[in-house]
Amino acid sequence: MIRALHIVLLLTMSLPAMAAERSGLRAPIEGPVEAELISVIDGDTLLVEARPWPQHRVTVLVRIRGIDAPELKAKCETARRAAIRAKERLADMAHGRIRLSNIAGDKYFGRVVANVATGDAEDVGASLLAQGLVRAYDGGRRVAQSC
Repeated sequence: MIRALHIVLLLTMSLPAMAAERSGLRAPIEGPVEAELISVIDGDTLLVEARPWPQHRVTVLVRIRGIDAPELKAKCETARRAAIRAKERLADMAHGRIRLSNIAGDKYFGRVVANVATGDAEDVGASLLAQGLVRAYDGGRRVAQSC
């Protein structure tokens, strides 16, 4: 009886999420959405002021889709230096106005994940990957880096 109640409870709790998925509430926003860079947080995250529609501005953290940069707070000195290089290069690329596309909610509340383009780079993530400053990332578990 208790097992059946648990199953009913689980199904009831998951129905709103399933309905949201089917209705497109979780579908990515195709874009492009124009944004102004506020700051570079690290090698794969920006703080921007996006303009999703006229006369509206949204300040949001944007994780660049498809990449993972080394962590600035890594215990390993080599990883910290690599993180600084990735952040500096991203800052060089993402100055001023940027364009966001394929925008979706991230697994962390308050942040989005998106493709990022600038006047210099049509795909900032691909450029950082090509330069060997970041590694490919599909949003799953991150692989621990060794020194």
